[in-house]
Amino acid sequence: MSINLEQIDELRKRANVSYEDAKNALEQNEGNLIKSLIYLEKQNKIKPDEKPCNDNTFFKNVKSLIKKGNETKLIIKKNDNVVLNICVTLAVIIAISAAPIVIVGLILAIITNHKIRIVKKNNEDSQVNKIFDKVSVVVNKVTTKINEELKTE
Repeated sequence: MSINLEQIDELRKRANVSYEDAKNALEQNEGNLIKSLIYLEKQNKIKPDEKPCNDNTFFKNVKSLIKKGNETKLIIKKNDNVVLNICVTLAVIIAISAAPIVIVGLILAIITNHKIRIVKKNNEDSQVNKIFDKVSVVVNKVTTKINEELKTE
């Protein structure tokens, strides 16, 4: 039985062995791929695929997300004075670890007419800023009405 390169390549791909090991296994088993795989397995020659951990797509996505978060800033201003300027990655970590405090802080910031901004790498505005602006306008109207009511009493 003649062994051809396609058989050797197929066995190498499946068993992750050298050309020599693949050729010898096929010769020992008359070109039968399954018997050759069993033969290599019994000899402990089949090697696991060597893929480094950083090739994992999950870790690549997390790394990319952290990079974007580090390039994007959360800025809170009051009358053109910057009160807080941190990267979004840090803001998320703080929000996860101290959620109630962050929620109260954001509500207080909006009530006290602070501007909340998410600024991307090239000073590009985020769509979230439009939502912050709308919420801020509504809250400012409500606080103004409440203040007027309190003054008239």
